[in-house]
Amino acid sequence: MKIGLVYDLRKDYLAQGYPEAAVAEFDSEETIDALDRTISSLGHQTDRIGNARALCSRLVAGDRWDLVFNIAEGLKGRSRESQAPCILELYDIPYTFSDPLVCAVTLDKAVTKHLLIAADLRTPRFAVIAVPGDISNIKLQYPLFAKPIAEGTGKGIDVDSKVESPAELNRTCGRLLKEYPGQAVLVEEFLPGREFTVGIIGTGRDARVIGTMEIVIPDGSLKAIYSYKTKELCDSLVKYHPAPRDCVRDAVENLALKSYRALECRDAGRVDIRLNTSGEPSFMEVNPLPGLHPTHSDLPMIATQEGISYEQLIASIIESALKRK
Repeated sequence: MKIGLVYDLRKDYLAQGYPEAAVAEFDSEETIDALDRTISSLGHQTDRIGNARALCSRLVAGDRWDLVFNIAEGLKGRSRESQAPCILELYDIPYTFSDPLVCAVTLDKAVTKHLLIAADLRTPRFAVIAVPGDISNIKLQYPLFAKPIAEGTGKGIDVDSKVESPAELNRTCGRLLKEYPGQAVLVEEFLPGREFTVGIIGTGRDARVIGTMEIVIPDGSLKAIYSYKTKELCDSLVKYHPAPRDCVRDAVENLALKSYRALECRDAGRVDIRLNTSGEPSFMEVNPLPGLHPTHSDLPMIATQEGISYEQLIASIIESALKRK
């Protein structure tokens, strides 16, 4: 097949003057090179398209592909991850990963949680702070955790995200509302237990867990918070290891798979789970466009720990997408 690659390259946006933090979710050249090599090794012809704007230009010029491997995150708006899938659907071109509705829903953490609550799946109680005045209406139990409502890669999360009092909440929410204008803040009851990320491949009833990785942050000064800083410096600040095969892992994977299916994610993704005060797994976030750097991204790391090669992982994603073709 002729497979186009759609992505946001971090280097391109830095060249336009965007700061590092603004482009943290975007991909490195290493990731795109690895995808290109791997898809080519599977016997396909690849075509590097670039971001959604480049995709539009190529489509208008008459270019077409048998399949598009889409990992474009988009630049602006809470529906930015749905932009490339929308364009591809307009032109009736098959693509990998979730559709526009799922990409938009799962980027907004509050909307995601509403849907999971409706599906009777455990997630912390929460509130949405759109303006500073909303803080006085919060009726949640401290400590709380505050983060931007529609960001990834730990953006907006640091040691001050865990708040112990109304004064700290006011300070943290005020800062986030200024740093991310036009975007609300999600405030939820803090989950104090162990943290896991679960790798899933497939769609609907074919979806299956491939493995679970536990995330440990030994440095006490970081308050065990998987923040933007810890993710950027994960080699030195974070310890990753396979979750022990026990009843806790079973419960974590059960919740992750149910959440993935309830949200109708497709082809592959990652679900982040943390234990609550009672030791029960509780949903934190889902990533329907998981990072795919062969050695630094969580989903390939999970695959590697379970004996699944990078080539097998990418082949499984493509095979899942082709079932819709």
